[in-house]
Amino acid sequence: MRPELHDDAAAPHWRALERLYASAPVNTLFESRLEVLGEGHARILFDVTPHVFHAAGAAHGTIYFKMLDDAAFYAANTLVTDRFLLTTSFNLHFTRPITGGRVVAEGRWLSGRRRVLVAESRLVDESGEEVGRGTGTFQRSRIALSGLAGYAPGSSPE
Repeated sequence: MRPELHDDAAAPHWRALERLYASAPVNTLFESRLEVLGEGHARILFDVTPHVFHAAGAAHGTIYFKMLDDAAFYAANTLVTDRFLLTTSFNLHFTRPITGGRVVAEGRWLSGRRRVLVAESRLVDESGEEVGRGTGTFQRSRIALSGLAGYAPGSSPE
């Protein structure tokens, strides 16, 4: 359940970001859900199942990257209401294998508001252990959020 949001003016932008995330075709491959929790704070909830395992029976690194990048990206994009951000770099640290269950990627904006923003994220497994961490830089693109179908007010994630 999402905590009470404190910025009524920003809430429509945050809900639109959630719809945008849900509309991305890649998320049919990695079933997950974005929750924007406030300015500079987002999380992604997902279940790790065997369909994302590598040959040794744990989550492949692509799942770490995708969820960490997405959580940090959306945390940063809460501060940018006109443009889609692009990931320009991302550093990732694997700390433990994920062998299944509910995992949460939590992203937080760190710095920057103009052209380049920096955000971090962490993955926590269902036992509360951190299993990965990342830091990314995100740059404003020329792509207007308002021009993206998934972002439009009233658009449906399905």
